[in-house]
Amino acid sequence: MKEQKYNTAFVFPGQGSQSLGMLSELAQTYPVVIQTFAQASEVLEFDLWNLIVNGPDTLLNQTKITQPAMLAAGVAVWRVWCQMSEIRPAWMAGHSLGEYTALVCSDAISFEDAINLVAARGQLMQDAVPEGVGAMAAILGLEDHQVVNACAEAAMGSSVSAANFNAPGQVVIAGETGAVERAMQAMKVLGAKRAIKLPVSVPSHCELMISAAEDLNKILQGITIEMPNSTLIHNADVKSHGSPEVIRNALREQLFNPVRWVETIKFMREQGVLNFVECGPGKVLMGLNKRIVPDALHMTICDSDTLNNVLGQIDG
Repeated sequence: MKEQKYNTAFVFPGQGSQSLGMLSELAQTYPVVIQTFAQASEVLEFDLWNLIVNGPDTLLNQTKITQPAMLAAGVAVWRVWCQMSEIRPAWMAGHSLGEYTALVCSDAISFEDAINLVAARGQLMQDAVPEGVGAMAAILGLEDHQVVNACAEAAMGSSVSAANFNAPGQVVIAGETGAVERAMQAMKVLGAKRAIKLPVSVPSHCELMISAAEDLNKILQGITIEMPNSTLIHNADVKSHGSPEVIRNALREQLFNPVRWVETIKFMREQGVLNFVECGPGKVLMGLNKRIVPDALHMTICDSDTLNNVLGQIDG
């Protein structure tokens, strides 16, 4: 009999956690990993697992490919967990694209619909801003308000804004390339430890994505959405929603509003969450979450060893 643990949250990573060969070790022991990618491949009409195993990484790192690949990876790990444990988290959230993974794993959206949806999302994002026009940069060592104010001053009629509030002292900015570069220089003057341009062609979570969001919204209207069976916290407003139409709007707004990850993790901790489990390849979110709420237990599931660790900590 399944048991929902109120003190446990599963969180799902987005773009940036992908890598060639991800989940290969887990796939050797748990056939459901390959089965999940096969299911995604059927929807996409190309062999996604072959791309994961053999590359090239230049193709995997294209937004329109990365998004379904990361969704499939997160769902595959979740399915392994569900085979091995009767414990289910009372809370879920996903960073950017990971929000779609959370919706699948909370039974709000079917896996097939979500694969189609994120593939379209990736293509719309790619098409919205010509390559070279937009940019993103990670800013380390400043307060959030310093980043927000510096972006406002650097815009000068162009577009640049905070895109991801990832952890204390770590904010990603996005916008038009010239404005992003001006903001980076301004923040170095303010004392930023680092201002690093990110190797992405799509400036996510900023106003340059508004047109893509409106096109995505048209597709969302044709997607069946159910009430999530976990409390799922959305990026755009740090709230949970049960209405399909409100969830659709949260996904639309997510594309051009910042990812409020710090607030999301703090909110769940304030509600009594003690265990945060990153479900998917890599350890990016675990690292961020440790900095946001250091008094909680932070784990990841990305291979057999990490799976057994979480089983021992939560299911033991």
